[in-house]
Amino acid sequence: MGKVFDWIDSRFGIKAPHKRFLQRPLPERINYLYCLGGVSFVLFLCLLVSGALLSIYYVPSQDEAFQSVVRITREVRLGWFIRGIHKWSANLLIVFILLHTLRVILHRAYRPPRELNWIVGVCTLVVAFASGFTGYLLPWDQKAYWATEVGTSMAGTIPYVGRYILYLLRGGPDITGSTLVRFYSLHIIWLPLTMGALLWAHFHMVKRQGISGGL
Repeated sequence: MGKVFDWIDSRFGIKAPHKRFLQRPLPERINYLYCLGGVSFVLFLCLLVSGALLSIYYVPSQDEAFQSVVRITREVRLGWFIRGIHKWSANLLIVFILLHTLRVILHRAYRPPRELNWIVGVCTLVVAFASGFTGYLLPWDQKAYWATEVGTSMAGTIPYVGRYILYLLRGGPDITGSTLVRFYSLHIIWLPLTMGALLWAHFHMVKRQGISGGL
């Protein structure tokens, strides 16, 4: 890989303008636990690519959503494989973000001047959970329907504003095709854009502040 990178660098000149980014000092006690955030980022990229491929065949319609998922799984070449990558990447993303968060807590990397980066990381975890919740409805089967029914009903129990949140999520009092379209829009546009902005802020602060050396 080093030879390949050197060949590319000889043509594009990557190292010179990005020397400060590519060559940074690292803490002495750094180990593989510090790679959990990077693994999470790779999983996010896998979700973007696999999700873009699935969106070619998925139909966000009350009448066609379930059949389109069946078609992806059974008829589209390697559709089952792409859908599996998307599913497992989503599950592993939550796991690795939680592990990354646990590592930050144990190493006390949330202390000043990194408290804002900690807040951004927590927001990233919330967006990841929201992405998983909105994506769960998209197969439009019985399990997805009733899971969304329970999840949105819980939001509806919030004092004073619960009813408004419920209507905002469902697009009405019940789960219908409008709910499916809203969840699909959130899942493929708004939440990925939010996650991308949070990740940019997260990496920018890591670059400026450096990697925490631990306890």
